[in-house]
Amino acid sequence: MTTLPSGVSIPVASWIVEENARPGTLGWLIGPVPGAGHIEGYAGAVSVAQGGEIMLHVNTGDPSFHVEAYRMGYYGGLGARLIATSDTAAGVAQPPPVLTPGVNMVECSWPPSISVPVTAEWPPGDYLLKLVGSSGAQAYVPICLRDDTSTASFVIQNSVTTWQAYNRWGGRSLYVGPGASSTRSRVVSFDRPYDFGWAWGAADFMGNEFPIVHAAEQLGLDVTYRTDVDLHANPALLLRNKCLLSLGHDEYWSTVMRDGATAARDAGVNLCFLGANPVYRHIRFEDSPTGPLRHEVCYKTDFMREDPLWGVDPAEVSSNWATGPVPWPEQQLVGNQYISDDSADDMVIVNPDSWVLDGLGLREGDKIAGLVFGEYDHYEPSLPGPRNVELVAHTPVGESSYSDMTYYTAPSNAGVLAVGTASFVNLSWPGSKVPANVIRPPGTVAPIAPMLQRMLENVFSVLGAGPAGLTHPSSPNWQQFA
Repeated sequence: MTTLPSGVSIPVASWIVEENARPGTLGWLIGPVPGAGHIEGYAGAVSVAQGGEIMLHVNTGDPSFHVEAYRMGYYGGLGARLIATSDTAAGVAQPPPVLTPGVNMVECSWPPSISVPVTAEWPPGDYLLKLVGSSGAQAYVPICLRDDTSTASFVIQNSVTTWQAYNRWGGRSLYVGPGASSTRSRVVSFDRPYDFGWAWGAADFMGNEFPIVHAAEQLGLDVTYRTDVDLHANPALLLRNKCLLSLGHDEYWSTVMRDGATAARDAGVNLCFLGANPVYRHIRFEDSPTGPLRHEVCYKTDFMREDPLWGVDPAEVSSNWATGPVPWPEQQLVGNQYISDDSADDMVIVNPDSWVLDGLGLREGDKIAGLVFGEYDHYEPSLPGPRNVELVAHTPVGESSYSDMTYYTAPSNAGVLAVGTASFVNLSWPGSKVPANVIRPPGTVAPIAPMLQRMLENVFSVLGAGPAGLTHPSSPNWQQFA
């Protein structure tokens, strides 16, 4: 543990401190336009362990390209360190994707273009692999370098299933297709690039996750990195850690993921949901020709009767967790429940004595400007879930809805915090040498970032010290607002 200038003590790891003292660079940045030509690609796995290799499948009209591997962190405010640069590889114009009828899945079968070895010089962490074509064309491929032996206090979890659900590359996602909504995908494949959007192929990592990575590494937090696919592949790993940090948008969960997080909570592992809409969609995985767990299946509630498991295995039908044939509302794990995506409100504090707000000098009824924005969640007493829920904030949204920041402690003394608003991570970006428009779309500002940074310090202090209920049991107050 180390004591910060704020007086808050947090668990730190010397290797994180030493790593972030090394020279950083802004060379990882792309933009405002990605380059003269075109380049895009995907990795053969969402994560890799040290000693493995990253197989990249790249499409470009450029004669050649190379790969620059950047580990993301603080690095004096520059945001990344260049870890390795590959040899030059021949550029190839890859074949068009294949559309699978019925499920409308867009998938590439591109041959591998280059293999990047992950040597001992690569520290665990979140990486952006920057594809650089000989014309100057550039794009990202995100990858997580995990450490399966880590007993770090915190796990930062990349929500790659949500990234893929919203990925429109090839014209379809779990949300959109050409024309009517019925043309959207029921299955999406990791065997395709992420669309460019405003983050040049980095998916939702930039706005919904990188601000927390940046903050954690600036503090030297004792942290390790995994993806939600890794939680599915090896849920027992979470039992080695003290807290799971779910970031800004963590919507798509399998049964194995949910059972794993529940088992960890019931063993005393704290959970922290720093966004809204987590654990909302029920998915399952299938393998692709590239490897295991590469197809993400989600028919959602509107098309769940099309799911081949309808009437066969109701508990595994891929709909919404709360409205499937076997309802299991996410509130039972998260502590609150998804409501809508149309908020634009000031967060209203109802429990200024909460440990989450220590050091902020807030009073009951005070507001945090603009913090409830976009998707939001609230505690719903009519649904099953914990009854010892403490509302930290209770914010009116519209005429009859609310956004709630909730905290409860389980019988194991694990603490579960859910901030209840999708904008928390993005608005916590403090500003540094990385331009703000890299983290959020132009025009969005974050004057409340210092306040959210202090809240994060409180989260790291309490949830990184072991089962939070031993020192900070929840004080239920939801009845006052029911």
